[in-house]
Amino acid sequence: MRWYLKAIGPRKIVEFLILVVFVIFFLGPLLNLAILAFTGKWSYPDVLPHEWSLKWWTFVFKQEDIAKSISLSFGIATIVTALSIVLCIPAAYAFARIRFPLSRFFLFSFLLTHAFPKMGLYVSIAVLFYKLGLMNTLIGVVLIHMINVLMFMTWIPTAAFRNVHKAQEESARDVGASPFRVFRSITLPMAMPGIIVASIFTFLNSLDEAQGTFLVGIPNYKTMPIVMYSIISDYPAYAGAVFSIILTAPTIILLLAAQRFVSADIMSSGFQLK
Repeated sequence: MRWYLKAIGPRKIVEFLILVVFVIFFLGPLLNLAILAFTGKWSYPDVLPHEWSLKWWTFVFKQEDIAKSISLSFGIATIVTALSIVLCIPAAYAFARIRFPLSRFFLFSFLLTHAFPKMGLYVSIAVLFYKLGLMNTLIGVVLIHMINVLMFMTWIPTAAFRNVHKAQEESARDVGASPFRVFRSITLPMAMPGIIVASIFTFLNSLDEAQGTFLVGIPNYKTMPIVMYSIISDYPAYAGAVFSIILTAPTIILLLAAQRFVSADIMSSGFQLK
């Protein structure tokens, strides 16, 4: 045993221990949620439940507010992502390809929504929405979500477009391709990984948005994170675990599905200001 540990080396042992701690720290809470969600009866100090059951899943889906909040959250997140793509992708392309006065300032301004406490920003926006009649409306909720995701849908696609070499576009123009065809056939496909990453972050961020929705959408629009607060305070922990899994599952599934696009190069380049 000593010979084996010596052959591995102390550095490898330390790295392995750090990895184990990392896995326990992140997977431990998820494992606990999974156990609670399928628990029928569990009492301290038992390591595992006495009974396994799906009754809390049935209980959660029988609640009318919960079922409505799930469909509402996914619907709003889809609308926000689609509108953000339509509005922000042309802006990102302009930031990447067109030099105009104060371009760096305007690009940097998209960070302002994350530079201040969100509740203070949302209160200021809510005052404006109240004057415009957007409180407790779907449009108001969508707009408050879009304000929170502008950074993702602008910075990351801008970096993706900048990584497309102009020489490739110029070569296509030299053989007679129109500007639109160059964008559709060369620029857009090569920038697509960055756009996909930004779209995923936009969708997930909208799905998890709570403060802005609570301030602008209550009482007509209750999304999953808002209902989550009432479940935690008014229902047993088992029901909260079920709803937490429902809220967490889309994040895990989308990130696993898009892991081929989520690379360190894309993420680091997405937050560079050139």
